[in-house]
Order: sequence, then C-alpha cells, then structure tokens
Amino acid sequence: MRRLLLISLACLISYHPSFAQEGNDSLEHRGLKFYKKPYPPAKGDLFILAVPIIGYNPSNGVLIGAGAAASAFLGDPSTTGISSSIVSATYTSKKQLLINIRSTLFTKGNKWILSGDWRFLNTSMPTYGLGTGPQSSKLASNGFEIGDNLFSQRISGEQMMSFKQIRFYETVSREVWDHFYLGIGYHLDMFMDMEDNLLDLSADPPVITSFYAYNYKYGFDQKKNTLSGISLNASYDSRDNQNNAYEGQYINLSFHINPEFLGSDINSTMLYTEYRTFIDITKNHHNMLCFWGIGNFLTSGDTPALVLPAIGEDQYGKSGRAYTQGRFRGQSMLYGEAEFRKHLLATKKSPDFLGMVVFLNAVTATNRDAEVGLFEYVNIGAGAGLRIMASKNARMRLGIDYGWGNYGSSGFYVRMNETF
Repeated sequence: MRRLLLISLACLISYHPSFAQEGNDSLEHRGLKFYKKPYPPAKGDLFILAVPIIGYNPSNGVLIGAGAAASAFLGDPSTTGISSSIVSATYTSKKQLLINIRSTLFTKGNKWILSGDWRFLNTSMPTYGLGTGPQSSKLASNGFEIGDNLFSQRISGEQMMSFKQIRFYETVSREVWDHFYLGIGYHLDMFMDMEDNLLDLSADPPVITSFYAYNYKYGFDQKKNTLSGISLNASYDSRDNQNNAYEGQYINLSFHINPEFLGSDINSTMLYTEYRTFIDITKNHHNMLCFWGIGNFLTSGDTPALVLPAIGEDQYGKSGRAYTQGRFRGQSMLYGEAEFRKHLLATKKSPDFLGMVVFLNAVTATNRDAEVGLFEYVNIGAGAGLRIMASKNARMRLGIDYGWGNYGSSGFYVRMNETF
C-alpha cells in the first residue's frame, strides 16, 4: 500500500520541470519484492522506480512524460557509497521536449567517482537580465540607450525566449587520500535556434531585450552559442549517503577552462565552489540541521548569457526553491541555503516513514554593466515540505515542497531524495 501511495502522489501532484526536474524513488529490481527485502543493503542491490509526470505551469503549459531513477551499491556498502542516476523525458503543449540524464557513480571502495549531467532541451523560458535586486524586478524598464538621449522601448515583464540545448558534462575523479578526490572533466553546452520573442528592431523606438543587448555588447551570436572546455576538480566527500546524508561534509572546487580551440565562442575561465554539511542535533537523525553553499564566478573572458552563473543550474537543478530556473543570473553568484529536517512518524516497517523540512535560501548575483556587485542586493526564498521514506536501504525519500520568494514568486516541487 505504501508503494501505491507513493506512485499515486507522484501522478497526482502538479510537477514543475523548471524547478526540480527529476525524481528519485525506488522499487527493488530483483523479483520486484522491494518492501520484503532484508536490511542492511548488500553489494549489487539495485533500486529502480519509473514515475509518470503530469502537470501544468505557465512556462510549459500542460506537460506529460516519465521519469526513472536508480540507485545501486557497486561495492560493499560498508566501504562504497551509493550510486544514483536519474532519467526523465517530458513533452509539453507548447511543443517543448525535455530530456535529462544525471548521475553520480561510486566505484568499488569509492576509488573513483563519475559525475554526469546530460541534457537535450527543445524549450522556452523567461529571462530577466542579470543581477539581483530591484533592477531584476524592473527588468529592462528603462530601456537601453541607442544614441544621444535615445532609448529603446521599456520592457516591464519577463522576456520569453526559445532555444534548443545540448549539454554534455562528465567528470572523472580519483581518490588520492581518504575522502579526497582529484579529477578532470569535459563540459559542453550548445545552444541552437535561439529566438528572442520580444525583440523587435524594426519598431520605433526598437524593442531591445536584455539577452540581445548582452550578446551585442560581448560579441556573441544571437542565434547560436557554444561553450566547450575542460575542468580541473578537487573534492572532499565524507557523507554517509548522497541521497540523504545523516552526517559528513561535501566540498567541491572546479576550475573550468573554455578555450576557443575546443569550440567555445570566446575564451573564458570559471570557478565553481560548493559546500554542504549535515549536523545531527539529537544524534538519531530525527532532527537535522543542514547547510548548502554555492559560489560560481566568471574569472576571465566572457561566456554566453545562458551559461552564466544562475540558480537552478547545479547538477540536479535543485537550487533556488521559490524561483524558476535561471531567475537570478550574473557574472558572479553566491547562493546559500539552510534546512531543518525533522522526523514526524514511524511505522512498523519504516521507522523513518514521514518527516518534514523547513528551509531558507538567499542568492546574490552581479551585473557589471549596471554596476551591481555581490551582496549589494540579496533575494530570499523560504518554505516547508513533507518527506516520505521510499527505501530504507537506499535512503530515498519523496519530497513535496512549497516555497515563497521576492516579487511574488512561488513554487511547488515534487522530487525524490533530499534537495542537498
């Protein structure tokens, strides 16, 4: 009955792909007798779930599709972290096709970590210019100067655009000391058939969007962009479970080099940093205080607008609850989130069956053209949610969250595993 409840919830609850795009639940692969499986987990255990996706949102209209998630132990669970992968495909009434494959795999004894983020998107999304603060709410409301005392038309709402995107990110890291890894990665983003819906250069005065103005100033093509490069990575991961950590820390430093000879439009470098920590207040994981931080910086050169640091662009697209993906974007971005996780209800078969979370996040982003620096403006999001344990062995939980943010923004989220 619990398995039926989880699947029913996933089908009935509204799903927003621009927020949390994947789910991660579990059924046992062997004989499909998941809830009768003995505890603790063993090497080779595989947990799989296929979930229908049905929902509606203004950006996508009606959407329908399916998601599948899998977690497995590729070695002895006492010495090997759990590996996790997520696949989803959706199609919308606005003729959008969204295909995502994300994975983090631990080999036997945690000697190697393989981390992937692969996407094909034929989609549309609103853009809001760069930076946090009032100018992000007003967008291009003052227009852009196109001559002496001449300005383009004002834009007071979101700026919709459509495009196709291919993303291939893959990083391979090797353990060099206990929990400490060094690695190298390749990262490719290709944007094609970009259409800036509000742009109208023939109008008098013309309608110039933030996206067009950015591309014009920094020398990017208005119809297609490419970012291609390698990354040098160092990470520390002492979490006891990536799906739902009860203890440990995660630190990641990734320096991206995007040269023109590898296909990038313009030479650039970027630095991505991330930190997570998990504090078990009552020493029984029933009251957890968890923190997540991201720092993402353009350190030299210029990149296409759609790959500048932004919320919702982390590997699993989970940052920025209360806002749409990419709502805040800039040449530099700092993001922080705190979450309190509390146990609510136990059952005979699942001592951690039901829980709740309360979260608070903050983001600040730069806009160097408007002279907006880090911490000059900070936008806040907050909310609460429920957690339903789907797999004690894999420690997978179904999450249902609602968040509120600035400028009347809000979001409803259905996702598997913890947000971080």
